[in-house]
Amino acid sequence: MQHAELSSLAQELPLRVLLVNAGEPDSLTWSGIVQPLRLAAKMVGPGRLIVDVRSPDKFAGDSQRHWHLVLLVADEAEAGLRPANMRLLAQRCRSAPCWGGVGAGVLWLAEAGVFQGARTALPWSLYPDADPIAEQLMLSPHLYEIDGARLSCCGGGASIDFALTLVDILFGATVQAQVKEVLCVDRVRGQEERQRVALQARFGVLQPKLTEAVTLMEANIEEPLSTDEIAQLAGISRRQLERLFKQYLGSLPSRYYLELRLKRARQLLRDTNHSIVQVGLMCGFSSGSHFSTAFGALFGNTPREERQRKLAE
Repeated sequence: MQHAELSSLAQELPLRVLLVNAGEPDSLTWSGIVQPLRLAAKMVGPGRLIVDVRSPDKFAGDSQRHWHLVLLVADEAEAGLRPANMRLLAQRCRSAPCWGGVGAGVLWLAEAGVFQGARTALPWSLYPDADPIAEQLMLSPHLYEIDGARLSCCGGGASIDFALTLVDILFGATVQAQVKEVLCVDRVRGQEERQRVALQARFGVLQPKLTEAVTLMEANIEEPLSTDEIAQLAGISRRQLERLFKQYLGSLPSRYYLELRLKRARQLLRDTNHSIVQVGLMCGFSSGSHFSTAFGALFGNTPREERQRKLAE
């Protein structure tokens, strides 16, 4: 998957990253984002990466400084706070070429109206707080999203995956591997991986049929069901099923299912030694050419290139 806006920042010398800490300094959400970036700054050498930290008040009042990437970070425990100058903070964030939020910081920026039209990863526990603005957002069940210049991460443990992904995009797999070694991190979860309870938390009570349909898909990766079979097993018509997927997930059931299988394949290519043919079969692709074409259309590289990248780390 290409991230042109972020990748272009790698040319900046020095690359200035600002982390605005609006939460607890010892939270996992905060440490998970700041520690990998600080380690990366040490490893790439002086003059390449500067990681700065500000409080919301200091950031809002410092209009003279320029940063290339700004992230507003807050842990979930702070979700009830609403800084009086949030719109000013949002405006200041948007002055950077790339910007976004982590944890509750995503909600604050969303409430300021700056995430409209972008895929947005919000902690599932904050979904109730986002109800008043839910229709304005493209809420994603993923751990983090990089949508052009706008970045969002659900925080917690995902902050580490998100920060390491930023390191990879900006400085390459070798630097990322060095940071992973120091942090004793074995695997970086990809952008496409989901918050495990997000779908149930968001739709479980109001839309149990939708949750049931996705559960059926997740349980039948190797031998995919047809859309008609899923609808029948969920006890609704095909048209009702398609309407639910379109309304709440912004996709057709067949498309969502295909992406689910491809994301599983990508995980297997990264984390196992199964051959590419085996991975395709395990994810319901009887044709190697179909698997490669579909994989490339979603991720921008072939299964073979994905495996080679993993071996090069």
